[in-house]
Amino acid sequence: MINIEQMAIILDALPDPAFILSRSGKYVAIFGGQDKRYYHDGSNLVGRYIADLIKPEKANWFLTQIEKAIVSQKLEIAEYELSSRDVKGLPDEGPEAPIWFEGRIQALSFEIDNEAVVLWVASNISERHQLEIKLRELSDTDQLTGLFNRRKLEQELKQHFDTYTRYATPTSLLMFDLDNLKSVNDNLGHAAGDEVIKMVANLCLTVIRKNDCICRFGGDEFIIALPNTLLPDTLQLAQRLQTLVRAALSQYAIGDTQVTVSIGATTISKADHSYEEMIKRADLALYQAKNEGKDRIIVI
Repeated sequence: MINIEQMAIILDALPDPAFILSRSGKYVAIFGGQDKRYYHDGSNLVGRYIADLIKPEKANWFLTQIEKAIVSQKLEIAEYELSSRDVKGLPDEGPEAPIWFEGRIQALSFEIDNEAVVLWVASNISERHQLEIKLRELSDTDQLTGLFNRRKLEQELKQHFDTYTRYATPTSLLMFDLDNLKSVNDNLGHAAGDEVIKMVANLCLTVIRKNDCICRFGGDEFIIALPNTLLPDTLQLAQRLQTLVRAALSQYAIGDTQVTVSIGATTISKADHSYEEMIKRADLALYQAKNEGKDRIIVI
């Protein structure tokens, strides 16, 4: 059988720190934290309160998690970040990369000084968190242009449609593709065609706002979602983009054949039952622009 002294040695040898915290946020005891890559000696925390060390907003978050575990009497798991901007007495700007933790919080079956207590085990998950961010970016990003892909656009449009349904906040769409890109591919090679696509992507980034969403929808087809934007402003953006593309891609002209853009524009409607109906309308407008001679803008 393991005796009390041996148990104390085992607890102190834990790689991750384990805190006994009271309902009021007092550090009652600390065990472990022996993985020196991530943790410093926290023994000086014992007897102090979270609110003494952490700024109010984050301190309240910790107290909320403690209360949640005490009430549920179940294991609670929460991911959170900590940086110098959260700690009292340190500069607000904080480190460039805040440290991310996974907290596992379990209420204990006894009280200390007439207060309910929890066991809070904190694991440094910063590397895992960064990997998750990179994987999420890869899943949302078109590899050729660096723009969002169709998957990300559909997520954004669903949110915009929900916002319109609740608050009548409009969203408009531009769908466009490149006229005569095949001529570039056939005469200058597909590498040149890829450069044209990337140039157009970069041009788009110069004209959209921070909260607009642009994606490469497929091939040489793009969509720009413009939240809180009505058709007149959408049309102005389309005209500006059309002019920029003409000028920037004149170098890729093959004889009289120049790379331009055909654009379909639309805005959300009360008759729409989903964001997909906006896309269908913009696609129809684009199809009409191509059929009417290319290098033009059609609004539906």
